[in-house]
Amino acid sequence: MITNDEHKALALRAREIRITLLCMMGAGKAHHFGGSLSCVEILTALYFYKMHYAAGEPGHEDRDRLVMSKGHAVPTQYACLAALGVLRPEEVPLLKTLGSRLQGHPDVRKTPGLEAPTGSLGQGLSFANGLALAARLDKAAHRVYVLLGDGELDEGQVWEAAMTAAHHRLDNLTAIVDRNGLQAQGATEAMKRLDPIVAKWAAFGWNVLECDGHDLSALCAALDEATATRGRPSVIVARTVKGKGVSFLEGRVQYHNAPLSADEVARALEELRERI
Repeated sequence: MITNDEHKALALRAREIRITLLCMMGAGKAHHFGGSLSCVEILTALYFYKMHYAAGEPGHEDRDRLVMSKGHAVPTQYACLAALGVLRPEEVPLLKTLGSRLQGHPDVRKTPGLEAPTGSLGQGLSFANGLALAARLDKAAHRVYVLLGDGELDEGQVWEAAMTAAHHRLDNLTAIVDRNGLQAQGATEAMKRLDPIVAKWAAFGWNVLECDGHDLSALCAALDEATATRGRPSVIVARTVKGKGVSFLEGRVQYHNAPLSADEVARALEELRERI
């Protein structure tokens, strides 16, 4: 269980990550604001609490691996990597510009700290399975984490990969579902019904945990429990809010991938800075 001081530090870090995100995305260009903001606490808990990760050595063999299967939310990962010093501060405003290392989906050839080229949804869990199996063959101690969007669970490959992970008892693998309830075209339940989502993962043989995806104490406890689980992979269903942290973006599907005006960016930053 994290201490009060650890919780305060993580909460401050999450607010700073949101500010970095807004500054990085800026005005006048379409970005995935909703899904990037919804996973801030998840990535904060991973990078700044749970994962074994040396900031100065993002390619170190002993590092824990994180696969951003919902690759359109990679700006949140960029913000974390910038906070760790893996990315340079002057790179942050160059998101999605020609020649930048920070593209709209992960490019492992250009960007340090990334593990997989993702964004064609549904493929990240299969990739993570491969990393986890390789770690087992190498008798390596590192763990593999994969962040999935809930709309992404519409893809059949996710469930093939879920069967594979359970069959091979990949207890060095933890999946996290960003369960914000919205995808590009509307509510997830209107596109394809996912509930009962917990029972579905359990039926596939996974250890299933469920928590508020914006509660850092609950996230850290779930990650600890996943690490302690033996004999099967774990999945954390993290219930989140699309656009979390900016009042006029929260729960609004139209900000899945859309531009903000300069006034809207200023309003969002004012809200976030007031909380700090």
